Amino acid sequence: MADEMAQVARFLFESGTLKASRRTGWWMAGVRDPESVAEHAWRTSLIASVIAALEGADPARAAFLAVWHDSQETRTGDVNHLGKKYAGEADPQAVTADQVSGMPEFLATVVKDVVAEYEARESAEAVCARDADKLECLLQGIEYKAQGYELAQRWIDNSRGRLVTKTANELADQLLGMDPLDWLRTVLGEQPN
Repeated sequence: MADEMAQVARFLFESGTLKASRRTGWWMAGVRDPESVAEHAWRTSLIASVIAALEGADPARAAFLAVWHDSQETRTGDVNHLGKKYAGEADPQAVTADQVSGMPEFLATVVKDVVAEYEARESAEAVCARDADKLECLLQGIEYKAQGYELAQRWIDNSRGRLVTKTANELADQLLGMDPLDWLRTVLGEQPN
């Protein structure tokens, strides 16, 4: 059991590398210091719980799926769309199996199952988590565009076109009609833009 727990501990250190791993696609939009994979995963998980709740799915399960959706990038890095054209794409389930090798079997099974469910995109929660991934990218694109990165529009448009659920599409419409600081203006009693 000590060896298994040591493997879990090593993975916890490994997962921390996602806090420093940048989402590389944003560099093509000119963003000098883009969000980290961990930052993306956090907001994706929050969004997944919101979408799932509004879609009648299990918000906790959707958030759980979203937490793990890019966990393989500790081993592969964040390979952007252009990079995948040349380097191919690693199988997330194979990477996950390698990551959890040597952990307690029950834990390894839980992690492998959650990644498999996300990748299959068959459960309502997986569909919500996938939409959350795309909606988070759209939202980040809006924020970067507001900071002057006009090339972020491509990511906004591509993400918008990949949304499936009614809730994600309605949220996208709302987000596209807002300024990123409208929430603050509203809290301060000012008129949103």
